[in-house]
Amino acid sequence: MDVIPAIDLLDGQCVRLHQGDYGQVTRFGEDPIAQALSWQEQGARRLHLVDLDGARSGQPVNDGVVKAITAALEIPVQLGGGVRTAERADELLACGLDRVILGTVAVEQPQLVRELATRHPGRIVVGLDARDGKVATRGWLEESALEATAVAASFADCPLAALICTDIATDGTLAGPNLAFLRAMAAASPLPVIASGGIGCLEDLLALLPLQGQGVNGVIVGRALYDGRVDLGEALQAIGPERLQDVNPGGVPVA
Repeated sequence: MDVIPAIDLLDGQCVRLHQGDYGQVTRFGEDPIAQALSWQEQGARRLHLVDLDGARSGQPVNDGVVKAITAALEIPVQLGGGVRTAERADELLACGLDRVILGTVAVEQPQLVRELATRHPGRIVVGLDARDGKVATRGWLEESALEATAVAASFADCPLAALICTDIATDGTLAGPNLAFLRAMAAASPLPVIASGGIGCLEDLLALLPLQGQGVNGVIVGRALYDGRVDLGEALQAIGPERLQDVNPGGVPVA
């Protein structure tokens, strides 16, 4: 299972929101490029960026920082937040990003998602952020009447790279992932599911392992890494690709 560190950008700084609330901001650093390099040095195989300004306003406030991060890193970088047009998605993919994440448009313009996925197979991700099972949009400031599982199912035949599934109630809380929500999302679609929200300790990551066979093959970790509650190297060793080094050909962990 892929362990993906997250950097949330607000006014060019590394932050985390509590349950997506822009009024509850914790700032972790003023140098997101240095932070991105640190995650790479600690073994990350992919970086997850969120443009919170873009998610809220739809404007590319943090593009300078995003481009600097992609230029500095050797590992693939994915970005979500405010990507609401084909032109914007094309621009981001051309500037060095490996994947772009579409959230609001997956609800408001599903055909656009399909067109982009066809044009960029394996490079478009749909982000489904749910509150009480219903998809929230526009930086989680608006709620739709659509069930997240129904939206996931509607893209079953689309050449997407993955679905990022976030339970807003647990995001930024360190209270543990919503396993029932993740199971439901994985059951709704054959696409790979990346879990997001609630990771607070190594045990929370280990709790995701039984879901791997159901289609959950990645997890995004944010606040727990910045707070020191989770060590990235230990997490990769416990559930990431490095874990395979401690498993013999028969699939039994080596003592």
